[in-house]
Parts: sequence; C-alpha cells; structure tokens
Amino acid sequence: MKENPHSQDRDLIRELLKQYENLKQGRSSSFLEEEAFEKIISHFEENEDMAKALEASELAIERYPYSSTLLIKKADILLTNRQYKKALEILEQAALFDSSDINLYILKTDAYLAMDEQQKAVDLLEEALSLFEGEEKLELLFELADVYDDYEEFDKVFDCLKMILEQDPNNEEALYKVCFWTDFTGRNEESIRLHKQIIDDFPYNELAWFNLAAAYQGLKLYEKAIDAYLYSVAIEEKFDYAYRNMGDAYIRLRKYKEAIEALEKVTELAKPEDVIYEAIGHCYDRLKNYAQARFYYRKASHLNQEDSKLFYKIACTYFNERQWDSCIKQLDNAMKIHKLQPEYNILMGEAKMELGLMKDAIQFFSNAVRIRPRNVSGWEALIRCLYKAGYLDEALGQADAALKITNEKPLFLYYRAAVLLASAKTKEALLQLEHAMIKSPKLLRKFIELNPSVLQNQQVVDIVAKFKRNKSI
Repeated sequence: MKENPHSQDRDLIRELLKQYENLKQGRSSSFLEEEAFEKIISHFEENEDMAKALEASELAIERYPYSSTLLIKKADILLTNRQYKKALEILEQAALFDSSDINLYILKTDAYLAMDEQQKAVDLLEEALSLFEGEEKLELLFELADVYDDYEEFDKVFDCLKMILEQDPNNEEALYKVCFWTDFTGRNEESIRLHKQIIDDFPYNELAWFNLAAAYQGLKLYEKAIDAYLYSVAIEEKFDYAYRNMGDAYIRLRKYKEAIEALEKVTELAKPEDVIYEAIGHCYDRLKNYAQARFYYRKASHLNQEDSKLFYKIACTYFNERQWDSCIKQLDNAMKIHKLQPEYNILMGEAKMELGLMKDAIQFFSNAVRIRPRNVSGWEALIRCLYKAGYLDEALGQADAALKITNEKPLFLYYRAAVLLASAKTKEALLQLEHAMIKSPKLLRKFIELNPSVLQNQQVVDIVAKFKRNKSI
C-alpha cells in the first residue's frame, strides 16, 4: 500500500521546522539547504504568519546571500506587509544576481502600483516583454493588461489581449477576456479580423467562432452572427452562451420562433435565469401567444419576485386579451413594488377606462402626468379619457397644459381641436385643426381615432380635402 503523499509532506515540513529551530538556537550540527529554507518560508506564508516568514527569509539570506530566489521571497513578504520601498530595494539586489526571473518584474509591478506609480509599472513591463518569450511573455502581457485595466486605459487592454492571441491563438483566458473588451471598446472590426485568422488556422476553436459572432453582433450584422454561433455550437453542443446570444440575435431580426428554440436550449444547459424566461415570454408576446408569454413571465417572476416589470408584462398580456380584471390584479402586484412608474399608471388607467370607471382612470392618468410631466403618453391618455368622459372644460385645460409643458407637441393641437369641436366652438376648432395639420399632417389619424364621427362633419372633411390637394399627407 502506498503512503499518503500529504502525510509525507507533513512529515517533511515537521522535520524541516525542527532543524530550523535547532539552527536558530545555534546548534552547530544543524544545516539547511536553500530549497529547505524556501519550503519553510512558504509554510509560514501559507499559515499567514508573516512575521515568522520574514524572520525565516532573513535567516536564509544570511546563509545564502547570493540567492535571488530567497531575496525575491523576502520581497514578496515585504509587499504583503506593505513595505513597498524596502521590497523594491531587495528586488534590485536580487536582479544583480539573476535578472532573468520573471517574478522580479511581477513583484516590482505590484510595488509600483501599490505606490500609485502606474507609469513606472507600465515602463517596466514593456521593457520586460523584450526579455522573455513563450509562456513568460504571455504572463507579462496579462499583467500589463491588468495594469491598463486598473488605470482605465481600456484600448490598451484590448491591444495586450490581441498580442497574446497572435502568439497563442488557443489561449482560453485571452479568448474569454477579448470578447468582453471587444464589446467594451467597440473594436468589432479588429476582432473580426483577429478571429477570422484564428479560425483559418484552428477551424475547430469554438471560442474563436463565438467571439467572431459576438463581434458581428456588435456591428448589428445579426445574420452573420447567427451563422458563426451555429458553427460554435456545432463544435461544442453544450455552449449555452452561444445559444443565449443567438437567441438575442434572432429577436433583433424578429425571428421569434427561432429565438424561442435557441433560448429553450439555454434553459436545458444552464441554471434557470429570469432574464432567459423573460426573453422567451417576450417572443411569445410578439407572436401574440399571450398564454405562453404569461407562462414564461411567471417563471421569470418566481426567480425574481422583486421585479415589478414582470407583473406589468403579465398585465399587458391580459390587456391584449381584453381581460381587464386580471390585468388590474397584475398591475396591483406591480405597483406594490414600484408605485411611481408612469407605464403602470397609464395601463391601469386604460383598464379602468375599459371597465367604465372613468374617475378612477382619470386619477391614474393624472398620476402618470405628475410623475413624468414631459412624457407625451401620460398627457395623451389623460386628455383622451377626459374627452370620452365628457369633461370637456377639464380636457381643454389639460390640452393647454400639455402644449405648454411638451413644447407644443402637435398631437395636443389635434386634441385641442377635437375638444373645441365637441364643445360646439366650431370656428376656433377648425382653425386649430388647420394649424395642427400644418405642423404634423401624419397625426390627423389621432384626431380621427378620438372620435371617428368627426368625418361626418362636412367642414372637417373640407379642411382635410383642401389640405390633401395642397400637400401630400
């Protein structure tokens, strides 16, 4: 039977610590090799006893004064103790004995950053890049990328990752990171060129296909993005992020059935997420399959019970099915969480109006206007409700207020004309209608929607006909 290697390690360190204590006591027979000191220092570091680690490193350097490795270990301990200048002095000393140890540059970088001397850190790493090759050069490039990230030079982060991938096209860490930084910096065209080159050399690299797709998506080239995502999942069929992004691309193209298929694949491969269920619900909503939309919005709300927007979306599905009471019930849930949302108040007002509860509706529309006074939707709903309820004086007053606050939006000129016409102020109404049609002829439909019977008024028909002869609507 083989001995437990962990037990062997414990026995070894126990023996080394015993010899170390003998050495400290000055027993002449005690002797420790350089590597033994390294193990002892590491042991104290792992146990977070930095005072003993520092003491051991000093004793080790007394015995091996020309050891760059031991000097570097001491500098690392000093950095942990926030003794940055002392650490730099020790590292300079270590460099005299061996300047080829990459840890010299990484620890110096840490010290400069801790002292807020970013430029020295950058200069050091850039200088070091010419001294190393292979894995060590890649490590320095990652370090340099982190420095640029800390100091918000984000384009240079992208440049470092690009250099890594040019040397090591299959480097997973760089492939994951460059996807984020491509999106953050907007350098999609460069990312496309970079990943096309990687794919030419390594056609079965699913991360390269994914990054290529994401860059196309960043440029709103959704068809090309989908094609690249399909290659990615053909190589790695459990690549849930590819299906997720593919679903988004299909939604952008209004291909809702395909989006549902992709997003349902995400639910099979990854932990349930409210945003995925919400997106599937949105697709069914767009397909006018309101029952299925509700089903997925509810699944999303079970995972995120504080998201009032999900209750609002469920309410919208009921509104579209003319189920006013169910709509109101869901809006009550939404407004318990966020009462002061204009959209919730407007939809509540619409549902109340459909039930003939005009005073309640007016109250909710008034709430929406008070919450967001420059929002056209709230004013439009309030004036329309007042008009339909027969509160013409109030409707006229609100139309005047809306015109003032919204910088004379033409819609309210039409509404003002409609209210004046209903109030038997025909001459003023017709002048207002002409003025509105000059400002925005396309909004005439809003005037007609408010009361389609106005088309039976010959004077209104004459103004519309005259305007059509003079200008194309």
